[in-house]
Amino acid sequence: MNDFSGLKAIVTGGASGIGEATAIMLQARGANVCVFDRNQPKEPVTGIRYVICDIANRSEVTKHVNDVAKNGLDILINNAGIGATGDVTQATDEEWHKVLDVNIVGTARMSAAAIPFLKNSSNAAIVNVSSIVATDGFPQRAVYSASKGGVHSLTLAMAADHIRDKIRINCVVPATADTPWVGRLLENSDDPKATQAALIARQPMGRLVTATEIAHAICYLASPLSGSTTGTALNVDGGVGGLRVPPK
Repeated sequence: MNDFSGLKAIVTGGASGIGEATAIMLQARGANVCVFDRNQPKEPVTGIRYVICDIANRSEVTKHVNDVAKNGLDILINNAGIGATGDVTQATDEEWHKVLDVNIVGTARMSAAAIPFLKNSSNAAIVNVSSIVATDGFPQRAVYSASKGGVHSLTLAMAADHIRDKIRINCVVPATADTPWVGRLLENSDDPKATQAALIARQPMGRLVTATEIAHAICYLASPLSGSTTGTALNVDGGVGGLRVPPK
């Protein structure tokens, strides 16, 4: 399938995890892909351009988007984000500001820089990466939940603001995924095996979501084949959000 043939895409946080899987899939389906990340990937993919960029820095974002998009831009995948654990009694003001600045404002920064270029595309799309914690209450995720709730709401507001510009804007809503971030979360827990078992147990399908599965959903929303889909949140959550399945 070459539904992205000739299209130009930026993927933030594309050096690992969901972003990396998405960048690779977009390229395989014909897109010209540029990854924005604070880090270089461990194994760069031939043909994908990598740009070191911190989405918390507006001047960096503006500079690099202007450079990459000067000859056109069709797709923006806002995947970059950071996590946080704990409840509101544990979170410091510094942590609140850092997580919200990256996850919400970073998404807005990238979008603001890209939209003037996307307006000139006949296949313009933005896909934001939200999380099931935006819509379902999970313990020890207060700061992260608030940030992803903001991404979810921002997606709807942006979709309404830019529908006349012919820019489709949607988000995916993953549950716990098998990614490096979750791997680090397990490593830092007191009992990694027990923590992993608990994460799996709350997923009705009995396993973690894969980065590739989420990438497929992102590519669907970004593809010209979904040309009438905007303002939509697509769950890729193994049934966490919609099912109430009793344990075995």
